[in-house]
Amino acid sequence: MPAFADRKTAVVLCAASNNDLEDLVAIRIEAMRESLERLGRFNPDRARERFVGGFDANSTRRIEVSGDLVGFVVIKDHQSELLLDHLYVIPSAQGAGIGSEVLAQIFREADETGRPIKVGALKESASNRFYTRHGFVFVESGEFDNYYVRSHCNSVALGDQADLDTMPGQRLHR
Repeated sequence: MPAFADRKTAVVLCAASNNDLEDLVAIRIEAMRESLERLGRFNPDRARERFVGGFDANSTRRIEVSGDLVGFVVIKDHQSELLLDHLYVIPSAQGAGIGSEVLAQIFREADETGRPIKVGALKESASNRFYTRHGFVFVESGEFDNYYVRSHCNSVALGDQADLDTMPGQRLHR
């Protein structure tokens, strides 16, 4: 397994295929294990079944660092919004800025089309802090998950001297 401390290493999002399914299931189970065990809800068979049942390679991108598969992201393109359905990074690669870089790439895509991004996060999971730290705002809570939205950020032309302030927690992408 490569070292992930070097933040200059590019995080690359690549199209997934149906051939990636088993690797992605393994990543999901590994990444979810700690949070679900803490809640007494870890069931690898159920985690596999739920993911396989909704898998769509066209909405899924592999997360690669130095050519190694370290995670994946699923973005469902709804007419008025993007749904960040899954974002998993293997535990050994967490904390190295990979998830933040993936979000930055997704934010650029959402901002270019002027659409918000919605996401759900398992209650009691560290992912709740991750999403709020990156500008997502809590919207509601369900039985097992908290739901967040990140409004799009209007782009400002380079050289524009307009007020460059953004909403708290949002970045201005230029």
